[in-house]
Amino acid sequence: MVNFIRSKVTLSLTAIFLIAGCASERPFEYKNLTEEVSAIKADGGVYKVGNTYTALGQKYTPKEDYNYKETGIASWYGSDFHNKRTANGEIYNMNAVTAAHRTLPLPSIVRVTNLENGKSIIARVNDRGPYVKNRIIDLSQKGAELLGYKMQGTAKVKVEVLAKESRALKEAMLSKTNSSKIYNDSIKYTTVTETATATAAKSAPTPANEIGTFYVQVGAYSDLEKAREMAESMSRFGKVSIYEAYLSKDGIYRVRLGAYKSRNEALQILDRVLDYGHADVTIVEG
Repeated sequence: MVNFIRSKVTLSLTAIFLIAGCASERPFEYKNLTEEVSAIKADGGVYKVGNTYTALGQKYTPKEDYNYKETGIASWYGSDFHNKRTANGEIYNMNAVTAAHRTLPLPSIVRVTNLENGKSIIARVNDRGPYVKNRIIDLSQKGAELLGYKMQGTAKVKVEVLAKESRALKEAMLSKTNSSKIYNDSIKYTTVTETATATAAKSAPTPANEIGTFYVQVGAYSDLEKAREMAESMSRFGKVSIYEAYLSKDGIYRVRLGAYKSRNEALQILDRVLDYGHADVTIVEG
């Protein structure tokens, strides 16, 4: 996947997306709840809450909580799970707006707001996870794209259950007619809302001393293969490059994310990498 050119390597995920795009996919937009539930059932999906279970040494107890609201870190998952079964039996589609949660009923409806940019979407929870510390929800690749954090890998978010829609979805999933008396409108999963605060923040000027070309360096290796392995593992955070430098007679291969147009943008990526568990990271100006 990584093509090394003496001075620089650019890592691209284009091939993966082209392959994934070839998979057969059902519609993501529905005229009403009955149509959506019919599609979920046809896909193998069922309604379930589930029993207490253990993951990575931690116990979790799924339950119906229609007052659920939590702030924490969101991550995302994509091609590694594309076309595989979710926890409630549906086939995971990274291009649909779905999510994984540790305890909410499957399926249920949540609003997820990216607290870093004010963008908000509605997603259907149909899977279990994530289990990394402080992470509260795993969105599909499409969900991460819509919320604007796909390239960073994670973001601080607020997750809220939509009680009326979730109760109606449960009723329809458990009924023979796939319908609900509570709510039967369509749910707009691809609609992105944005707060006025976020819009104003976008137009705020960046201090002159913070503008430039910045990179997040995630490692330096004398072994090219190790540099390539690190580049592969960091690709989820965005564009990765390998630079060869000669500090002595031997080459040193530096793995960097970027470039970014401001130090603040680079700092956001650095925080995501640290949250991912990689400590040997620094910002360099190009």
